[in-house]
Amino acid sequence: MEQPRQNTSSLLLFPLIFAVLFLTHAPLLRLPYFWDEAGYFVPAAYDLFRTGDLIPYTTLSNAHPPLVMIWLAAWWKLSNFAPAVSRVAMLVVASFGMLGVFRLGERVANTRVAVLTVVLTALYPTVFAQSSMAQLDIAAFALTVWAAYFYITRRMGWTLLFSALACLAKETAVAVPLTFFAWEIVCRVARKRWPQWAALWGMDPQPLGRAFAYLVALVPLALWYAYHAHVTGHILGNPEYLRYNLGATVTPLRVLIAFFMRVWHVTGYMNLFVLTAATVIAMRMPPLRDNGQERPRIALKYQAVFGCLVLAHVVEFSVLGGAPLARYLIPVIPLVILLCASTLVRRVPQWPIWSAAVAIAFVAALLVNPPWRIAPEDNLAYSDFVRMHKSAAVYVEQHYGDDRILTAWPASDELNRPFLGYVKEPLTIVRVENFTLAQMLRAKQQRESYDVVVAFNTKYEPPRNIFNRFAWWNRIQERYFDYHSDMRPEEIAQMLEGQIAWQRSSGGQWVAVIELYKIRNARLNPTRK
Repeated sequence: MEQPRQNTSSLLLFPLIFAVLFLTHAPLLRLPYFWDEAGYFVPAAYDLFRTGDLIPYTTLSNAHPPLVMIWLAAWWKLSNFAPAVSRVAMLVVASFGMLGVFRLGERVANTRVAVLTVVLTALYPTVFAQSSMAQLDIAAFALTVWAAYFYITRRMGWTLLFSALACLAKETAVAVPLTFFAWEIVCRVARKRWPQWAALWGMDPQPLGRAFAYLVALVPLALWYAYHAHVTGHILGNPEYLRYNLGATVTPLRVLIAFFMRVWHVTGYMNLFVLTAATVIAMRMPPLRDNGQERPRIALKYQAVFGCLVLAHVVEFSVLGGAPLARYLIPVIPLVILLCASTLVRRVPQWPIWSAAVAIAFVAALLVNPPWRIAPEDNLAYSDFVRMHKSAAVYVEQHYGDDRILTAWPASDELNRPFLGYVKEPLTIVRVENFTLAQMLRAKQQRESYDVVVAFNTKYEPPRNIFNRFAWWNRIQERYFDYHSDMRPEEIAQMLEGQIAWQRSSGGQWVAVIELYKIRNARLNPTRK
């Protein structure tokens, strides 16, 4: 009788979760696409939408599996090709993931813990920002959570299905079935060698054949890579993408530094430390009692599985990924929050007050940037970026529609691809990598090839960075994590002998339109002989 009640409540809970996410994200739904959305995921889905090809042809293929792109293209087919449709489609996925978080929390703890975990997960800045973005991480989060739920409920078929779907949403989700497989092997070994310790942790392994069965979830992803190699000649994406995300990352020191950064991402980033610190304090308190019985904790065997999933993702993304983006860890952030929420409810009499303080800290991090570098997509800073770039694109299209525009990615795509939502007609683009001194010196030597510059900071730099005093940290960032410092718009204008025609800034982000009036006037009004 338990299962029908859960199904009935799910039918009621899912629309409630979606309604809340839709209302809280409403101001963001019509925003044009941001950064990697514009650079790869939307163009790849747009190619699929127009031609049905799984391999994108208007952008270099990164070999990402196509599940999210298929999802977006299906929504565009059924509705309309527009950013709002894409964002609503991703909110549906996020809502499904939040429902999985609730089911998981309810299963291993209780309804209070489940509700608290869903609320804090939804408010966590990186999860909130990514929930409406057309990228892979929210889909990986949703499918990973459901795979974990079915794993602990011992439903092999559903576990394999959702593990396979997670891998088809994002290839790095291979960590999920591999973790399940590895944990089953550890359980078997522990049962034989350390039976008392294994009994304490509830290590009840499945038969060896069933343990290996979790590897079946990798087969669909392997078939995708085989197809990709057949079509493109590259198994894991174009060579430059592979070099940036794997070849250039596997050095011992970089892996070690990235490991500590990843540990910070799952314990402290974006005010998560408020929750984890509260949990450490709560661990010193005795468990509360209801009707003479201690409030139950999450079973150690479930805690162990969650810990293994978190560790697997931390290790994986210490090795993979050219940029140490916090969104890569979104699939396991709910597990961390779940463990912490359970501890607060179990041990702290004023747990609603403590939880409210954590929620306030998350909202603060969502709205206010910290005094160190972040990726704008980790909170609402990305919306400032998009709005400024949209305003700049409108200004450039109105005033310089026939001119040659020097700019860097992603503005080069924003101004050249109308389907991204920034311009109505494609503009003529001259590309540079960024706005560092070296790139601007090179651009200075080619001043006759462009008329206007759309400059912006390609790396977020807070107005008061407390880490700027540590030169060694900046050198590490430059050497291992592709950090660079862009010139200010005034410096660019002076170097290129132009003037700033339009400029906007917000916090540590800025964008400027610089007119090279001499070159432009000479081209538009040539001297007649």
